[in-house]
Amino acid sequence: MTTLAFDLAHSSVDFSVRHMVFAKVRGGFKKFNADVTIDDKTNVPVSVKAVIDADSIDTMNADRDGHLKSADFLDAAQFPTITFESTSVSGKPGSLSIAGNLTIHGVTRPVTLAAQFAGEGKDPWGNERVVYEASAKINRKDFGLTWNQTLETGGVLVGEDIEITITLELIRATAVA
Repeated sequence: MTTLAFDLAHSSVDFSVRHMVFAKVRGGFKKFNADVTIDDKTNVPVSVKAVIDADSIDTMNADRDGHLKSADFLDAAQFPTITFESTSVSGKPGSLSIAGNLTIHGVTRPVTLAAQFAGEGKDPWGNERVVYEASAKINRKDFGLTWNQTLETGGVLVGEDIEITITLELIRATAVA
């Protein structure tokens, strides 16, 4: 078993949500960390723990980001982190199921990530890099994120389902000079 070093510069936690029923707003988080322990023989994670800085949300619109950080949504002042901690991992490298507890806005719910080992290779400095990709769909109301506005034409301003996409690039070993 090896706990891999996390590389923020080459990793991402992104999301999308419907806006006004038909469009999608996309965003992500600039600051997060992940601890991943893998079985060296199979490249299957044994445990995964992630911590996201809620205040680092970025949708490329400062006004929207401010609203998302407010008490109407994430309430980043009161709930500064979003966390995920695995409870079980099953499957093979190409098709993994990572079950765990996701906490957003102080509410913890079980979530299962559909994941896969995306590959590995050595970088120019001799470090072996390992990449995993994962995704999930959650209902924001399950986590107490209930703010919305009804549209004049029907429907609501913000969709309930949030699609999450994660790419983690991790370092297995550092070359010794």
